[in-house]
Amino acid sequence: MAFSLTRLGLAGLAGIFVLAGGESFAQQAAPAGKSNQTQSAAPAQPQGPIRLDLVGTQPQWTKVCGHDQAADKDVCYTTRDFSAQANQAPVLAVAVYDIKGDDTRIIRLLMPVGLMLRPGFRFWVDNGATLDGAFEICFPNGCFAESRVKGPTIDEMKKGTTLNIAVRNQANNEVTFGVPLADFGKTFDGPAVDPKVLEAEQKKFQEELQKRADEERKKLEAEKQGGGSPTGGAAPPTGAPASNPAPAPAAPAQAKGK
Repeated sequence: MAFSLTRLGLAGLAGIFVLAGGESFAQQAAPAGKSNQTQSAAPAQPQGPIRLDLVGTQPQWTKVCGHDQAADKDVCYTTRDFSAQANQAPVLAVAVYDIKGDDTRIIRLLMPVGLMLRPGFRFWVDNGATLDGAFEICFPNGCFAESRVKGPTIDEMKKGTTLNIAVRNQANNEVTFGVPLADFGKTFDGPAVDPKVLEAEQKKFQEELQKRADEERKKLEAEKQGGGSPTGGAAPPTGAPASNPAPAPAAPAQAKGK
């Protein structure tokens, strides 16, 4: 199996789902009782730090390996998608690249849109030292961000409990995503998944997301026909995917080493 380093990320991230993006992020970060429309119309008010502890949308981390023909190097990445609830569409994805013969690893994130890009992001494992990363490129369904790290950081992730990722939203409030690291080390050091098995799992996952989105849409349509209003009925779960997901964007270029 041959593929380039730049295509590798999309195969494990954007290629298997469409992020809920800024809409989902705003719904989760907005104060209770306020709609997104009200929030955008009124001046932003200080809200203080926001924390969102995420859960994996797949049973476990996945390791995929291949050969980069252009660089003539073997590459593996360990990845997983995360959301506020296991039955919701992903709002964030993490992939850690291990390039054979290179002591630098790449931590790549697929983040929601609607964030302040210039500050970049910060991340740390449990209560460890804080490291910096930068956004690389954004598409309508999400933004790629990455940081280059050395082996000790990966060792911390293997032993750690939570990867904390801090960004700033449009109101300049800090939002911290808590990503669970359970079984990350086992998968990172273990064998790669069979590509055919991975493809089947991705297809099943997409079908499940589509089914839930269709059920929520039918529920809302039934409420409207019965005289209910969008605000009076039950809202669809935050992060529900669109009924017609957008195609995966072109792969971003690799960031220059720090």
